[in-house]
Amino acid sequence: MAVKRIVANIATQSPDAAHRFYADVLGLELAMDHGWILTFAARGAAASPQVSVAVEGGSGTGVPDLSVEVDDLADVLRRATDGGFEILYGPVWEPWGVTRFYVRDPFGRVVNVLAHED
Repeated sequence: MAVKRIVANIATQSPDAAHRFYADVLGLELAMDHGWILTFAARGAAASPQVSVAVEGGSGTGVPDLSVEVDDLADVLRRATDGGFEILYGPVWEPWGVTRFYVRDPFGRVVNVLAHED
């Protein structure tokens, strides 16, 4: 037996609101639409399924609901700001080798957007 995928599920009464954030800000593609559930995916991504558990979010922050690694943090920050999404923390370089910021999605979830240093 092998885990092939892990999907974060966010409860909402208006899944259409997700497109503005998850597609327009983060650049994910709509991979599935059944009306009652929308799934957004990063095509071609080659990451292993992961689950993190934490007592804090690092640097004294609260634990975010989701973490999304991107290749161009400045672009995503601009899209989030231009879209009127609330930036809760950062952007800041962290001593464990990432630059990140926290942003609130349309459903009130805190998303940790990060980029690893090369």
